[in-house]
Amino acid sequence: MEVGEIYKYIPTSTVGKVADIRESNGRVWAFLDFTQLWYDAAFLQPADVSEYKEISYKEKERSSKYAMKALEKEMKDAEDVDISQLAATGGG
Repeated sequence: MEVGEIYKYIPTSTVGKVADIRESNGRVWAFLDFTQLWYDAAFLQPADVSEYKEISYKEKERSSKYAMKALEKEMKDAEDVDISQLAATGGG
């Protein structure tokens, strides 16, 4: 395994380019650029370049901003809903 190679995390089929490699307590860890997470190399297998889809930092930032705006709108809409008619009544 070398920096720049494409690997797949077997349990989730996440594919990314190895951005960094470290060893700790006898285990090898690889940092994949796609998720920005460290993975135990024992659970990684080489992947075909065709499986790798590079997403730029700007695209990730843009999609995160869009998701936050959608969530904020959803929360505002939820504040405007009167749920008093939906609440349980009675003493059980």
